This record gives sequence, C-alpha cells and structure tokens, in this order.
Amino acid sequence: MLGIVIGLFVNVNRPVKLEKNAKILSIESTGAMELKLPGVELNPNIYIFQEAQKVQVPVELKVPGRLAFNAERSKVLSARAPGRVERIYAFDGAQVEVGSPIIELYSPEFLSAQQEYLLSSKTAKVLEGNKTMSDLLGDAQITQQAAANRMRNLGASDGDIKTLDKSGKTQYNLVMRSPLQGVVVKRSVDPGSIVNAGDVLATLANPKELWFLGNIYEQDIRRIQKGQTMILRSESYPDKEFVATANYIAPTIDPETHALLIRCDVENPDGLLRPDMYVNARLKTGDAEAVVVPQSAIVRVREMRYAIIKTGKDSYRRFAVKGYDMDGKRFAVTEGLEPGMMVLTDGAVLLNDRFAKQEE
Repeated sequence: MLGIVIGLFVNVNRPVKLEKNAKILSIESTGAMELKLPGVELNPNIYIFQEAQKVQVPVELKVPGRLAFNAERSKVLSARAPGRVERIYAFDGAQVEVGSPIIELYSPEFLSAQQEYLLSSKTAKVLEGNKTMSDLLGDAQITQQAAANRMRNLGASDGDIKTLDKSGKTQYNLVMRSPLQGVVVKRSVDPGSIVNAGDVLATLANPKELWFLGNIYEQDIRRIQKGQTMILRSESYPDKEFVATANYIAPTIDPETHALLIRCDVENPDGLLRPDMYVNARLKTGDAEAVVVPQSAIVRVREMRYAIIKTGKDSYRRFAVKGYDMDGKRFAVTEGLEPGMMVLTDGAVLLNDRFAKQEE
C-alpha cells in the first residue's frame, strides 16, 4: 500500500539526459558493425585512411614442408670386402673435396688384387719381347686388366693403380676417398671396427644441393604440376627468397594426412638453407584482382579478418574480408573491399578497440 502511494507522486517516465558525444554502435545482419562517434575527430597522424584500388595480384598456393639432402646427389661409402678400419680421416661434419681421403681399411682381398696385378704386369713385360708367345702375352694383359678392375671394384682409384704400377710395391691398406664435394653427414664406424662387405662406412652429401619436401592437400592437387617454380621462405632469413622447382609428384596420397607429397630441387648457392629446416613455399597458380593493403589494415580476431572503412564524417564500418598474405608486409583482399572505399591502413587496431568496447 505504501509503495503504491509513493509511486503516485514519483514520475517514473522522467527524461534521461544524454551526452552529446555518445557513441552509437549498430550491428548489421551480416555481422558488420557501424560505429558513429559524434563530435569526435580522429588524430590524422595516428589514423590514416587510403582509397582502395584493385590491382592484378598473383594467386598463390601455400605449401608447408621441410628441407632434406638431395638423395640423388648424396653418396654412401660402403665396404666392398671384409676388413678392418685402420684410420678415419674425416669425421662427422668435415668438409671434403672430390678425392679427399675418408677412411683407411686393411683388406686381404685388396692386397691379393694388388699382387695379382703386379704378377700379370711383370709377365706381360717379359712376353712383350717374344713374338712367338703372342697368345700368352694377350692372356697376361687380360689378367692384368681384370686385376685392375678388381682393385677398382674394391674402391681403389686410377691414381692408386698408377702408383702401384710405377712403384711395384703393394699397399697394405685401402684408402676410401670422397666421390663428391660436400660434408660427411654421418660416420658409421670407429677405428678398429671389423666390417663385412656391404657395411656402410660413411654418408656424404653436398649441403648446397637440397630437396624441398612439401604437402599438397586434396583440394589443391589439380593446381600442381611437375616443373612448376615455387618461392621458399624461411623464418631464419625472413628477407630472403629461395627458388625451388618441382621434380616429383607422388602417385598416391598419404592415408594418414590426406596430403600429396611433392619434391622440389632447391637453389641454395650460398648454403644458407640447411636440411630439416621447416619452410613455407608459395606456388603461383594464376592472377586475380584484389585490393592490396598493408598488414596493419587487417584486424585479426580469432580466425576472422576484418577491415575498417570510413563511411561518413564521423562514422566507420568494420566488416569481414577474405584474402591472403603476400609477403609478410602486404595483404591481398579478394572479397570485401571495393574500389573507392576509404580503408583505415594505420590505427586499425586502436579503432577496433572502440568497436569491441561498444559491442560489450
């Protein structure tokens, strides 16, 4: 009763005083927001607008992957006969040239091949002066050549054979030499190890000759072809670009990742890139029209990207856009922005905070 009586004397519909600078936010059905700041003038040194213009930009496909040694250019040194490791000249990571000694082996088979070569060589020299024994001379020369080939098969070089022919003295140990210029990637034996024919001694590779191994997902398979050129970027060298050329496309899709493996030859003349680095590749698949803006113009909220434009003297609109990163500094907007719009390129994050506060 008392409350009813008091209510009769109190005007509950009294007017509410509004501030002249009240902010007004409206949300459209599309999710776009319109913000009005009556009487508020944005600092032109902080908030910079630019007119949107469409230009031709490349349509690119991003391909994640990693680097690996070029297996076609890598070499494995293996024991071609049983023996014992007497000495190691180049350990893991050592720089080697073509012909550089890597490992020294004692091999009875190598010693036997040298003795056979010397014996057939001496026989051939004796028979050269006797014309009546031309058949025996031919047999001796064939035996000599067979012994030389046997030495080569065991790992001896032509230089080793010439030295043996000149000195006439056998060498107890066989020196295994590098067939390429590069580094010792992995050493598989230690001094004193006993090895059998076929055992791996060391793995050699050239760090400047690499492969890029990338994954193409099912929806993008039709866009990749052998021989296409990709641009690689690494977080280790953000300002550098590396060129790679696709040389292999896997015939089947990985059942676990549902991705198609592609392989590319990488141009790495300065040796900056290293095996097992993670890199991102960009493959140009065509051209399209887009509005190119600085990365500072794009506001990222979770997985969405937004741009802010000026719609009036004191009104601004924020809406979702679609596109892709170009080079880490620019963003190509393919959907959302139209030519003539005044896009906020600097200060977008600050103005977006005003949208967020009003939304709350």
